[in-house]
Amino acid sequence: MCTECPGRLASDLDDAFPDFLAHHQDLVYGIAMRMTRRAPDAEDLAQEAFIRAYRALQGFDAERRTELRPRGWLAAIVANLARNRARRRLPPDAALDGLAEVGADTAPGPDAVVAQRESDRAWRVRLEKLPHRYGRAVELRHISGLSYPELAVALGRPVGTVKSDVHRGVRLLRQGLLREALGDEGREVKT
Repeated sequence: MCTECPGRLASDLDDAFPDFLAHHQDLVYGIAMRMTRRAPDAEDLAQEAFIRAYRALQGFDAERRTELRPRGWLAAIVANLARNRARRRLPPDAALDGLAEVGADTAPGPDAVVAQRESDRAWRVRLEKLPHRYGRAVELRHISGLSYPELAVALGRPVGTVKSDVHRGVRLLRQGLLREALGDEGREVKT
């Protein structure tokens, strides 16, 4: 995380923005990939998010740029863009193309790739079963690595509320895993 980015953006937006992009591109692309599930769509979404961020920063005064919490702010931009795109078109293909892209020189065996894809699919299904507010909070906290203050900015809720949402989401995931382990989908497990 770049703690100098907000100050540099405040003093010279055009000079600082490439570093800002470099520091936050993995976060933005990761969120976009989880929301679109397709590498080309995630790349487009990430690019559009940074364009939106740059345009927004142009309208901010220096004080507002200095006080910016960039990770949460960028996460909110990506999430909003993804939701808007999803409303405009049909649901994306459920294929896992691109989620486990493997380089040729460090490629794991086929069994490992299949196991990883099955694990990714299982976790995605578990997250999708959660109520939306808990699933998004858990995803942004534990997969994207946002802090609670960043998460509050991204979701537009108070810090205490997002902490509660993450806690409840994790508890529901734990209950679901226990049900899976016990082979009993219909009974609620007390934790």
